[in-house]
Amino acid sequence: MSGFDAVFLSYDEPMADSLHSRLQRTLGGTVKRLHGVHGMRRAYRLCAEVVDHEQFFLADGDFAIDTDFDPSAVEPLDEGVSMRVWQAVNPVNGLIYGYGGLKLIRRSALRDMGAAVDVLAALPGRIEFARQNAGITRFNQSPLHAWRAGFRECAMLARGSEYAMADDDARQRMKAWMGSRTGEFSDFAAVGASEGIAFAREAARDSQQFDHLNDPAWLRERFTAAHGDQVISG
Repeated sequence: MSGFDAVFLSYDEPMADSLHSRLQRTLGGTVKRLHGVHGMRRAYRLCAEVVDHEQFFLADGDFAIDTDFDPSAVEPLDEGVSMRVWQAVNPVNGLIYGYGGLKLIRRSALRDMGAAVDVLAALPGRIEFARQNAGITRFNQSPLHAWRAGFRECAMLARGSEYAMADDDARQRMKAWMGSRTGEFSDFAAVGASEGIAFAREAARDSQQFDHLNDPAWLRERFTAAHGDQVISG
C-alpha cells in the first residue's frame, strides 16, 4: 500500500465500476470516487476536496491499471512539480503516451488551476512525464466513447498541444488516431479523430468554440447528429 490518497474520476463510462475495483485492488487501499460531475474543470477541482493529503493518485473512469504497478515504489513529487503522468497504452492504435494515463497530482495545484482547453495543462508548476506504462486507457467501451476520445484528443492536437509537444509528434499522433484499426469500436475512434481535426480548423476562427470539447452533452449531440442514436451504446 502506498502513502498516497487516490481518486477515481468517472462520468458515464460503462466499465467504471469494475475499473474502480481494479484500481483499489492494485493500489491496496480505499480509492475515493467522484462520478457524474458536470464540467471537467469543476470535476478535477472537486477531487482536491475529497482527499486528505497534498499528493494523490488520480485516475480517469476509463483507466485500467496494470496489476503489476507498484504504488509503494512511487516517489513523491519534487518541489515545483505539480503533476506526474504515467503512460497508458491506447487500445485502438497502439500509441503509448500520457493520454489517459495515471497521475500523481498536488491538491494545491488543482485549487490554483488556470484556464486551458486541456484542463490539467493549466496547472501551476512543472509537469513530469514518466516513461513507465501504468495501464491501458479503455475509452473504447462504446461507439460514443471511442468517437469522443478521438474527437477531443485530435481537436486539441490540431489546435496545438498545451503541453509543449513538438508539432511533428502531434502530427504523428493524429495520423495514428485516424488510422485506428485494432480493438473494439476502433472505426469510431478513427472517424472521431478526423472530425475533431476538421472541428479544430473551423473553431480556429472562434477560439471559444474549443470550450465545447469539455462539454459531454455537446459532444453527444454532435455524435448523434452525425452518426445516429442507434450506435450510442454499442
